Amino acid sequence: MITFDLTFFALAIPAIIFAAISKSGFGSGAAFAATPILALVLDPAVALGVVLPLLMLVDISSLKPYWAKWHAPSAAALCIGAIPGVALAIWLYQIADPNILRLLIGAISIGFVAFQLARARGFIRIAPQPFRPALGAAFGVIAGFTSFVSHAGGPPAAIFLLSQNLSKTTFQATTVITFWIINILKAVPYAFLGVFTAETLLAGVYLAPFALLGTWLGVKAHRLIPERLFFAVTYVLLTCTGSKLIYDALA
Repeated sequence: MITFDLTFFALAIPAIIFAAISKSGFGSGAAFAATPILALVLDPAVALGVVLPLLMLVDISSLKPYWAKWHAPSAAALCIGAIPGVALAIWLYQIADPNILRLLIGAISIGFVAFQLARARGFIRIAPQPFRPALGAAFGVIAGFTSFVSHAGGPPAAIFLLSQNLSKTTFQATTVITFWIINILKAVPYAFLGVFTAETLLAGVYLAPFALLGTWLGVKAHRLIPERLFFAVTYVLLTCTGSKLIYDALA
């Protein structure tokens, strides 16, 4: 049950704005944080039901500014992999403990940032990795699964996309189209599993203006921030989300 009191809105409004900014401007790396924040005052399953329609609203609002600017092969590989990932999550929804996977993704996220920093400083020298569909599909499986169970598909998708040396706008556009498709894949099984209720949809109506505000802020921030700073911010967000995933798993 959702109690629409001051505590709920004090947590939900900034959480949704932050998630929308991350999703529309910084590659979705930290967008999942809205779910654990709402889970402080809601049952986790209810929090999932509140957040998904808002994320889908951000997806739709973000499509126009990034339309056709994505790297189609990377998006296709991630989405193809996401199909079995979502299917596996549906199968394991009521019996699986996702904490081991959260721990693994968190460790990979932080390890990848450390690897990129070492490359930038010249400690590690390696040629840019060519696009590999199989690798993209593998990360898509992880992104689909973690996105379904906790809306935390951003970090694994970011790990794969950042390794492709895409420009900031291509990177961002690819995350937008990828998670637009993945979230559509999630919505139907969520409905059948009873994740959506009249209360979660009402919460979405209350919070929709703040999701749109965050989307506008994210797109503006993406255009104004230089490419080098953009990826620095993305790595910070990836480190934060990886740390949060590890904390959630161990807690």
